[in-house]
Amino acid sequence: MSSFSRVFGAFVVGVALIGSGFGLAMVTPNLISGWTYAVERGQAEAAQERLTQPSDMAQAFTAVAKSLRPSVVSVSSVKNIRAWANRPEMRGFRNNQQLPEEMREFFGGQVPEQFGDARPEGNMQQRGVGSGVIVSADGYILTNHHVVRDADEVSVTLSDGRIMKAKVVGGDDKSDLAVIQIKASGLVAAKLGDSDALEVGQWSVAIGSPFGLDQTVTVGIISAKGRAVGISDYEDFLQTDAAINPGNSGGPLVNLKGEVIGINTAIASRSGGYQGIGFAIPSNMASTVMHSIITSGTVERGWLGAAIQDLNEELAKSFQHTGGGVLVGDVVAGSPAEKGGLQAGDIITSYAGKPALSANQLRNSVAATTPGTKAKVEVIRQGKGVALEVAIGKLETTKVSTRGGRSASEVPELGLTLDNLTAESARQLGVDERLQGALVESVEEGSIAARVGLRNGDVIVSVDATPVADAAAFHRLATKENVEKGMRLQIVREGTRRFVFLSSR
Repeated sequence: MSSFSRVFGAFVVGVALIGSGFGLAMVTPNLISGWTYAVERGQAEAAQERLTQPSDMAQAFTAVAKSLRPSVVSVSSVKNIRAWANRPEMRGFRNNQQLPEEMREFFGGQVPEQFGDARPEGNMQQRGVGSGVIVSADGYILTNHHVVRDADEVSVTLSDGRIMKAKVVGGDDKSDLAVIQIKASGLVAAKLGDSDALEVGQWSVAIGSPFGLDQTVTVGIISAKGRAVGISDYEDFLQTDAAINPGNSGGPLVNLKGEVIGINTAIASRSGGYQGIGFAIPSNMASTVMHSIITSGTVERGWLGAAIQDLNEELAKSFQHTGGGVLVGDVVAGSPAEKGGLQAGDIITSYAGKPALSANQLRNSVAATTPGTKAKVEVIRQGKGVALEVAIGKLETTKVSTRGGRSASEVPELGLTLDNLTAESARQLGVDERLQGALVESVEEGSIAARVGLRNGDVIVSVDATPVADAAAFHRLATKENVEKGMRLQIVREGTRRFVFLSSR
């Protein structure tokens, strides 16, 4: 199975023991006048002009490369960490949980075999290289957040070889985007294109510093849109087969008009290198985050206050619905969704004039909405269309804690062990103490319950719209006939409600 990884030369390009006399110094070329950059600027402008005129494919790729050359930079980062020395006399030390936190982080939680009890001794520097794209003539540069996260020093290498210190203006871990700035003027800013207008099959050009090889240009197509691979909170990736490798992170993905349509971020790979599947953050998402960081230093996101989920065929049938849409599993009390009239069981078919195609797409659309905006939401409720207007709120970061309870009665045909939800167990789960339902204590691996995604700590509150007060009530409803026919369960998970469809067929 392929694994997903971000394409940053992640602090492995150079590691030095400063205290031992070994070090990696930044190689700084002689100061170069702006003449070289001015020449490249002129060439870029001429190339950009050629992109507006008919030409053959080879000329188009050449023009794109020249037009973007002065706008693409290499981004280097340095993180100072504590160093550990080998202690052979205590080589039996292997309990990773007793390791210092910094050491666990550095070694990914596993101590290399050659280390014994590693004690702090001196300092180390982790160095990495990524890419970036200039977005303003006065020195703002767009890159990935993971390229500069926790870095003590950041520097940028321009296309003419100049190396300049950079300041991190702000980063957004939820989208993996960051803005850095260098003290410069007269830079060539790349133009951001409209990623929503892209079609699968269109040409794409990736530019960056794979393996530290700056100004590397690779060509491919847009392989897919709207990918979510689970490495960021907000994902709407463009998939491309243009070669992307470690060091490409933060560099631009460009169309044949010379417009930036994405920020290269991750690859799917068994080896850690290029295997034909790369992912880029679409330019429209990047633009929204970038402007928010530059103007306020933070990223404000819209909040609906509804737990949403994708609508599969079985769930749709249980609601007598044959079309698409996104299912509302729960509505937060006092939220914009509740105030706007949304209800659990509604199927959202349209948001702000655009079709609701998936839970991920709808979530991204809401997040990109400026708080305070009134958005039109169309839903199907009990088979009828309902038009609503919701004043979108501001997303605040919250944490929900969950814990399991004690073992109780079993439903072996489903692979479930259930208990009654008590006030104490509700407090442990972080849900309303007045909530009634059947608490899922355990789920047997490979069982019917496991196949539909039920987990420990879920609370079953209804079966086909019939309230479930306790475990016994669920037993009464989970007859063999109902299980074979299929049951729509409403559950509470981590404080929010959602639906699952359970069937033995």
